[in-house]
Amino acid sequence: MKKKYLIFGATGSIGSNLASQFYKEKKDCHLIGRNETEIKKLADKFNYSFSVCDVLKIDFTKKLLEELTDTEVLGIAYCVGSIDLKPFKLTKSSDFVSSYVLNLVGITEIIRSFQDNLKRNNASIVLFSTVAAKKGFINHSIISSAKSGVEGLTVALAAEFAPYIRVNCIAPSLTKSKMANQVIKNSKIEDSIAKLHPMKRIGEGTDTANLAYFLLSSNSSWITGQIIGVDGGRSAIA
Repeated sequence: MKKKYLIFGATGSIGSNLASQFYKEKKDCHLIGRNETEIKKLADKFNYSFSVCDVLKIDFTKKLLEELTDTEVLGIAYCVGSIDLKPFKLTKSSDFVSSYVLNLVGITEIIRSFQDNLKRNNASIVLFSTVAAKKGFINHSIISSAKSGVEGLTVALAAEFAPYIRVNCIAPSLTKSKMANQVIKNSKIEDSIAKLHPMKRIGEGTDTANLAYFLLSSNSSWITGQIIGVDGGRSAIA
């Protein structure tokens, strides 16, 4: 049986940097993403296996289970997310439902499908929230509420799965990525956002990926149920 870590949202800034970190440490991964061209290119770069999968599709885990029948899962990183920003008055119920399904329901389907596999491997699960789940930011009602659900899921599953499966959550602030380009539209805006952080810069994918790698490794074997900020100090001292 092959032993692998599963990275969902692997083509994003955090997911791709996490894949790179595992490659440097000579650990095997299975990469999952929606865009076949991008996920294949990344998988070929590291000689990793991959699946084309959309967590918004019904029964999306069925295909994954079929493709990973010979795989022991050592850990899961759910590097899937969205930036849904608009004034509350302009939101619709469908905005909240879509964000909830993508950010929260998707990972519950994955964990349920692989729970026995994860348990027999004393695996680790890393989820992702946002600094906006704790700090109040205007126009963030959609993503803040969805990611707050992720934090609640983290502590609930950590309690339920201990001592066999560890569950932790990382809460980044704004991180440079294709998804964040809608917010960081030019250098002036980037500089103004950077100044809101005590560390005076925008996050990089490696900042969060390095912590995710640690939480997935055995070096963090006594850490579970934690929500850890990677936010340049914004949640605590800004």
